[in-house]
Amino acid sequence: MAGDPALFDSDFLGRLRALFFRLRRRRKFKKRGQQHTPSAGFTREFKDHRHYSPGDDYRVIDWRLYARLERLFIRLFEEVQEFHVHVLVDRSRSMAEPHPEKRILGLRLAVALSYLALVSQHRVSVFSFGQGMRRELPPLKGPGHIHQVIERLSALRCDEPTALLGALREFRPGRDRRGIVFLVSDLFGSSPEEAQEAIRQATSWRAETHVIHVLDPRERAPGLQGEIRLVEVETQEVRRIWLTPDEMTRYAAAFDGFCEEIRQACMRQQTDYVCWTTDQPFAEMFLHLLSRGSALAK
Repeated sequence: MAGDPALFDSDFLGRLRALFFRLRRRRKFKKRGQQHTPSAGFTREFKDHRHYSPGDDYRVIDWRLYARLERLFIRLFEEVQEFHVHVLVDRSRSMAEPHPEKRILGLRLAVALSYLALVSQHRVSVFSFGQGMRRELPPLKGPGHIHQVIERLSALRCDEPTALLGALREFRPGRDRRGIVFLVSDLFGSSPEEAQEAIRQATSWRAETHVIHVLDPRERAPGLQGEIRLVEVETQEVRRIWLTPDEMTRYAAAFDGFCEEIRQACMRQQTDYVCWTTDQPFAEMFLHLLSRGSALAK
């Protein structure tokens, strides 16, 4: 399937690279993305020397340094922990109809998160979900793989009905290393309650989880009035209704309530939640997302 070149043109990629360097300055990165922690990691990296003291492990004595200086020093190491970053992007039809800007935002978010993780030398997995969960690419590592991510996501079509809860139940992050999950979706399921159930499902993942709620402002304020023929984009169900200004006010209040209930559900489950509308500046919102405490930005 041919990709959409307008999604990830050279201008967007240039802004993405500039955004990464801006993030580095903002976070004062001193190392290119590998996380050094006191917990047990997967590799050991030399850090420094210190003088030998009685009781130190003789196996870490630097004998080459002793041969030069005739003094005993031991080598100090720090553990390097690698994260596995999982990017889950919604491919349901409501992400593209009637507001295609949501698809563009969702896919650009997936590329930006993948790019940051790859440049930071973490492992990246990209999934999409609609009626079910689908792995789009095998686990990748290294910045050179960003072109595979772009090629695959530019061809991703949002053309399936939503089975939000069922799809998320199929996802199982690996347990071989610490996981970070970014869920990018409008969270429109078969009912408003399904979104809250999906949030509870996400808490079963043994991972740091971030929910990015992608919406278009026109979904809250569609500007409709009078006799309306509505077609549900995923099921094609048709309804005819009459909308008055008072009913539109109640609709806006109900929509705000839907978003607030999702936010509250995330708070109860200690899951990070960001509502991102298509009219918000990408760079500023991306920095805001990462500033909320993700290990990916540390």
